[in-house]
Order: sequence, then structure tokens, then C-alpha cells
Amino acid sequence: MCYCYMIECADGSFYTGWTTDPDRRIQEHNAGTGSFYTRWRRPVRLVYLEEHPDRSAAMRREYSLKQLTHQEKADLIEAFQEKEIN
Repeated sequence: MCYCYMIECADGSFYTGWTTDPDRRIQEHNAGTGSFYTRWRRPVRLVYLEEHPDRSAAMRREYSLKQLTHQEKADLIEAFQEKEIN
């Protein structure tokens, strides 16, 4: 399985990516080896996760999420977190 994810950085910005192992990827981001963008915005925390059947689907979803505004991403994250709680 592949996953599309969003993390919230220490400065309040969001980073979107895809991975086959979300736990490992978050550890990489927090270690400063995940991406150049998050290297200077640590610590980060996982705020959104979607499962996809393959890499292609995860990458397409990543692209569509990156097109959203910050507020649209925040709204999506809020709905995701409410769903996870219930």
C-alpha cells in the first residue's frame, strides 16, 4: 500500500507527500532528512493520512492536495481528525 500524507510544521505550514511507510517518513522529517522544506521547520507532526492502492494513485492525490490553499488543507485536516475521533 501507499499513503498520501500531510504534516504540520512547527511554523504552522503544511507539507504534503506520499510514502509506503508513514511512521518511517515522519521520523525522517523530524530527523531533518525527510525533505529540504521540513528540515528548517521541525518538529513536524502527522495531521492527515490517506491509503491508496498503488504509487500512481498516491502521487495523483498528492498533486491534487498540493493545489489546495492553506485554508482548504486546514479544513480537510479538521474533517479528517474529527472522523478519526468518532
